[in-house]
Amino acid sequence: MDVNGKLTDAIVLVVDDTAANRYAIGTVLRRAGHEVVAVTGGREALGELDVRRRKGRLPDVALIDVHLPDMSGFELCRRLRERPHMAGLPVVHFSAALSALPEDRCPGLEAGAEAFLTMPAEPADIEAAVRSAVRAARLRADDQALVRRLRLLSETIVTIQAARSLHELADAAADGAARLLGCPAAVFVLDQDDELYRGLYRERTSLVLPGEDAHRTVRDLLRRLTRGQSGVRITTVESPLWPAGFFRPGVQHDARLALVLTQDGKAPVCLATPTRGLRRVGPEGEALLAQLAQATALAAEPLLMYQVERHVALTLQHSFLPRPHQLPDLPGVDIAVRYEPASQETEIGGDFYAALRVGDGVLTAVGDVVGHSLDAATVMVELRHALRAYCLTESDPAALAERLDKLLQHYHAEVTATVCLALIDPRTGRTRIANAGHIPPLILGEDGSAEYVKASGPLLGVGLPHPPPTEVVLAPTDRLLMVTDGLVETRGTDLAVSMEHLRAAAGGALPGLEALCDTLLACFGRDREDDIALLALSLSN
Repeated sequence: MDVNGKLTDAIVLVVDDTAANRYAIGTVLRRAGHEVVAVTGGREALGELDVRRRKGRLPDVALIDVHLPDMSGFELCRRLRERPHMAGLPVVHFSAALSALPEDRCPGLEAGAEAFLTMPAEPADIEAAVRSAVRAARLRADDQALVRRLRLLSETIVTIQAARSLHELADAAADGAARLLGCPAAVFVLDQDDELYRGLYRERTSLVLPGEDAHRTVRDLLRRLTRGQSGVRITTVESPLWPAGFFRPGVQHDARLALVLTQDGKAPVCLATPTRGLRRVGPEGEALLAQLAQATALAAEPLLMYQVERHVALTLQHSFLPRPHQLPDLPGVDIAVRYEPASQETEIGGDFYAALRVGDGVLTAVGDVVGHSLDAATVMVELRHALRAYCLTESDPAALAERLDKLLQHYHAEVTATVCLALIDPRTGRTRIANAGHIPPLILGEDGSAEYVKASGPLLGVGLPHPPPTEVVLAPTDRLLMVTDGLVETRGTDLAVSMEHLRAAAGGALPGLEALCDTLLACFGRDREDDIALLALSLSN
């Protein structure tokens, strides 16, 4: 545009087989400041457009004579509309023979033309037709770009709202910002403990990522720039202050930041893009970026709250589950235990184990409170403490299961749990097992055999009677394995199949209790969706 608001930078394709007309129209348009590309027919026009499309220099408007030697101007217009990359090219038809009557212009309108000129035309009329067609096309293109951005924004918001972790959230938001603005993007979420979660757009190579110094710089910037902030703030940080490498490996950029705090004002969220090479975003683009920043902050809030709950639950579990070196002295038996919390993306569960001295015997237990939450962890603690108290006066595993069942019914009527209890006499190997809805124990023989004990019973908390204990005798070389289903349960796989895999892996493990536990965790314990508790026992030699 010039200072008077006139369009002066358009590329105009003129299609006319008459040299005099091409010269006259071209002269008018060049004097108005336009670039003119003149061709003689429809096929030549299509070829020229193909070449320019590959170079990324398509015309802004086409002036097409209705009467061409190889095809009509209407037919050329229809062919343009059939090509996706040329469908938006505005067309103005002209003809010396074309009547001004509407019925004579219908074929051109149906083909997709913007306007008609009757030749000879005044230079001002030609220039006005070109300006009008280009402006209308650019408005349409802007509208289509805005609709596309709104669609991308909506898709990104749906994706970030489905994120199961802050890392996943930041990656989704960065990828959405990159697609929304057509440039590299990075997203940062800083939690209350000053841990920075970073997400990069999908095309960013994972090689040569910024180091801890760069992340420390971003932490400091976010804390300083969002202090006392309300709403979304969009600002630019120059390259000496913004670390290199977040947008492209090793490259320094000024950064355009969209900053917002979560609703409680405690966690800054930042969407960052480079200013260099960024096409003009405009007010609409910045408004969409602000909406994406707000949506990211809203989606981050429940994940941040979950992190706090998960930390509390893990602390609770670890404080009440004894470490291997903290197990009580249990004469006559050797024990190995393992406890592995679920992956970071998964809620904490209620798995537990216990090994207690009962008279001259040993009581072992492995259990799981149904559900994944802080509530499940607290109920787990209650069950474990109740078991410790009950076994002071009662050692029968079935009776203990009955008592735990009544405790859940009375104090936690909506909660169920599974537990397997084993009472071992170290002197004789006599073992009595009560199983309340849990995976039964495995007995592993010295010869590599592995068999599940046929012990079953109802869940705790449903009020059904529990059968008498199942009795087996452990040989001095046997190993007794008790696990929670988090070790083997996989979504979409039948539990019976998973249990068979466990039986085969346990049977092939190296001798020793520690080796058995390590083998099973190596085989099944990676990226699990539930907590894992294992207890392995053998009679002392």
